[in-house]
Amino acid sequence: MLKLIIGLKGSGKTKQLIGLVNEALDTTTGSVVVIEKGIKLRYDIKYTARLVNTNDYLVFDGQSLFGLIAGIIASNSDVTDIFVDSALKICDQDMAAFERLLLAVDELAEKQNVKVVMTSSLAEDAASDVVKKYL
Repeated sequence: MLKLIIGLKGSGKTKQLIGLVNEALDTTTGSVVVIEKGIKLRYDIKYTARLVNTNDYLVFDGQSLFGLIAGIIASNSDVTDIFVDSALKICDQDMAAFERLLLAVDELAEKQNVKVVMTSSLAEDAASDVVKKYL
């Protein structure tokens, strides 16, 4: 249950993500978690979401981002939705690590029945087959 939103910088990915987060908060009976690099979403997301700044937890690559997502799911069985802004940037622009992250998160999300939405600055025509699978 992984969905990926891609596009070049300024194409509205984060704005779309904010809308999806706030919509999930209005409809879910569970917990909503938003993972971002920095704190730019703080004032756009409703206060009931759990905001996680990857910089605070030393998450700087794909493997540690997967560990963070898995840990969030493992520690709170009420999590229904996880949103990750700028996932490729968190993966330090490492496309191979990003693709591994997508495959692992998709498998975990399916097993644990959690919806995951990620954004990444990437042109659609530059997207690999693995990336395209989640668009």
